[in-house]
Amino acid sequence: MRIAYLTGEYPRATDTFIQREVGTLRQQGAEVHTFSVRRTGEEHMVGKEQKQERNQTFYILPPQPIKLLRAHLNLLIISPKRYLQTLKLAWSTRLHGLRGNLYQLFYFLEAGILAQEIKQRRIPHLHNHFGDSSCTVAMLAAELGGFSYSFSLHGPYIFFEPYHWRLDEKINRALFVSCISNYCRSQGMIFTPVENWQKMHIVHCGIDPALSNIVSHHGLGKRLLYVGRLAAAKGLPILLTSLVSLKQQYPDVILTVVGDGGDRTSLEQMTIDLGLSDNVNFVGYKSQTEVRKYFEETDVFVLSSFAEGVPVVLMEAMAAGVPVVAPQIAGISELVENGVSGYIVPAGDTVSLSQSIAKLIDDCELRTKFGIAGRNKVEKEFNINTEAEKLYEIMKLSVTKNEW
Repeated sequence: MRIAYLTGEYPRATDTFIQREVGTLRQQGAEVHTFSVRRTGEEHMVGKEQKQERNQTFYILPPQPIKLLRAHLNLLIISPKRYLQTLKLAWSTRLHGLRGNLYQLFYFLEAGILAQEIKQRRIPHLHNHFGDSSCTVAMLAAELGGFSYSFSLHGPYIFFEPYHWRLDEKINRALFVSCISNYCRSQGMIFTPVENWQKMHIVHCGIDPALSNIVSHHGLGKRLLYVGRLAAAKGLPILLTSLVSLKQQYPDVILTVVGDGGDRTSLEQMTIDLGLSDNVNFVGYKSQTEVRKYFEETDVFVLSSFAEGVPVVLMEAMAAGVPVVAPQIAGISELVENGVSGYIVPAGDTVSLSQSIAKLIDDCELRTKFGIAGRNKVEKEFNINTEAEKLYEIMKLSVTKNEW
């Protein structure tokens, strides 16, 4: 089976789960060609996995004017009707206003380059991750090129502006939709007729638990870890505020922050203002191997986001036998069982967050108990090998039926 894989920017240090999925699909026997709208910056080249994937990925931008013109002329000449139908689709799904018209034009032009490249490689199916702009390009490219497309629906941001991104049209036209959680699927079902619900499948993002060494818990667990993008929406100010109260009881508590982002400077300044300079370490982006090492050297993993799907970093922590504290949002409760593998706390509640962390700091037996349960949960339901095999079978069945 030959598949084209598209994202807005690939590969990124923050989207290692997509790289794992691509790799596992290849192991299943699929021939996966990776495409990306934009070229990834050097800051994301944190390991050999990213560098290898970038070297074999086709990038749409920046476009070569002659190649752009040739692609669209070729598509127009081969099938004028299809070309005009796609132009009509682009117009009907645009966001009104000058800005919306301009962006839709860009998406249409990008789709032409993508469609031409996929047709030249004789690939029958395109799969896209995320439902926003790259999915618009995927939908238009599939229409231009006459091949099928599908996409992975993640949330939560796409559900904030579902009509902006015409989620309804994308689901209706997709061969199938891969939803990362039951919560995600239920939100997508709002925007499509009942007869389309059967093509929305649950395929979890996953990890390979075999790569993680299990932590052994002893004594006080004062080593805390956060892994993710440094942005206010990730709730890091809440975590830092909670750390102030924790420091009163555990003066030498340490929080390691792995990741980077636009709010790093302000978060570092907040750390100084709160008197936490000796308690927080910002270490930037790290490779997959390095991140696993951080998990093996921590006692409690903490997430304080306001908006998430089902965070892969929680799976990674649980695979390492690390208990987690996470917010009660979206599909997190489908992964973390409150009081079994970790604690679920109200989003934005600094008191509940600090109290839950304190319970785990104090009790090594509880950390061990939660760690074992978390590891078992990930092995059974969020194993990338199982989930990629599930996605492979869905693709194979759907594409085959479509070809009939």
